[in-house]
Amino acid sequence: MFDNYFRRQAESLLQSAGIEVDGRNAWDISVHDDRLFQRMLSKGNLGFGEAYMDGWWDCDALDQLFFRILRSGANERLLTLGMIAARLSGSLFNLQNPSRAFTVGERHYDTGNDLFEAMLDPGMNYSCAYWEECDTLHKAQEHKLLLVFEKLMLKPGMSVLDIGCGWGGAARFAAERYGVEVTGITVSREQSKHARSLCRGLPVTIELMDYRDLGRKYDRIYSIGMFEHVGYKNYRRYFRKARQSLVPDGLFLLHTIGGNRSSSSTDPWISRYVFPNSMIPSASQIAAAHEDLLVLEDWHVFSDDYYLTLKAWHENLLKKRKTLEGNYSDRFFRMWEYYLLSCAGAFRARHLHLWQLLFSLGGLTGRFRVPR
Repeated sequence: MFDNYFRRQAESLLQSAGIEVDGRNAWDISVHDDRLFQRMLSKGNLGFGEAYMDGWWDCDALDQLFFRILRSGANERLLTLGMIAARLSGSLFNLQNPSRAFTVGERHYDTGNDLFEAMLDPGMNYSCAYWEECDTLHKAQEHKLLLVFEKLMLKPGMSVLDIGCGWGGAARFAAERYGVEVTGITVSREQSKHARSLCRGLPVTIELMDYRDLGRKYDRIYSIGMFEHVGYKNYRRYFRKARQSLVPDGLFLLHTIGGNRSSSSTDPWISRYVFPNSMIPSASQIAAAHEDLLVLEDWHVFSDDYYLTLKAWHENLLKKRKTLEGNYSDRFFRMWEYYLLSCAGAFRARHLHLWQLLFSLGGLTGRFRVPR
């Protein structure tokens, strides 16, 4: 009796998003275990995602499935105790305090360089590419870096700080193309080792450190895909540190995922399996955090480019999966696929956005045409 009840409730919720159980469309779900419905209704996306990892259901187009769920608002009609607990925890505690700074590095970015090398472009850029007039991931990632550094107006000899330098691709690009000196910081040991090797022979220094420990000033600062780990209780401190680290005529570019609503937590499934202690900022949170500290010169939105980037990463992973299967389980691959394609659907639905913000310390003088 209860099994039928849970099934009816779950089917009704999915039908409100145009999704059928065992339907014929690519975005419909095929159910292999009827326990899915109770797990989904009691745990929300945490249960839905774990059930996918366990092989309880499949879908030919996960990105289209999540596009429909989020675009219809079906997700808003499912509030679980776990989701309430996550929001309370994020409100009561600083989940991104210094003692937790290296957690995401250890649990995500240190997963395995072989995985990321298979998935990413040759420069190992693990952030949204810029697909304007580009037809390959490699070109789109280089285009993104050119966009960032042209906005920053890099000139030879400048000192540049890369907050969250990843595997060093951006730092290397800046040093080679623009003749600048780069200091990159990361909380991932695997990233720091790879970045030092990649940038060997260039004026690039890679440090394993938390941004709160920065101490010197730079001509330019950029941070690509790191702000999502800062947490709303630390946003003000982050912008204060950026201000303290800039010379008087310096510029700072922030490249980050953004959300439609202010939040004190992240999705429970994402937090448990992909990015622990992560948090997506809203526009109002960013605006309040930098007020009276930095001058906003530009706010650039290109959210659909992240949908294209995530789809490209997924395609690369499918092509290289055979070479990775000895190091990763089938459950891991299902988890990673769920991560990439559910996020792709979220960007397509405009539930998530990609923002680039350009800041100055005291305001630029004269006319400045921001590159696009």
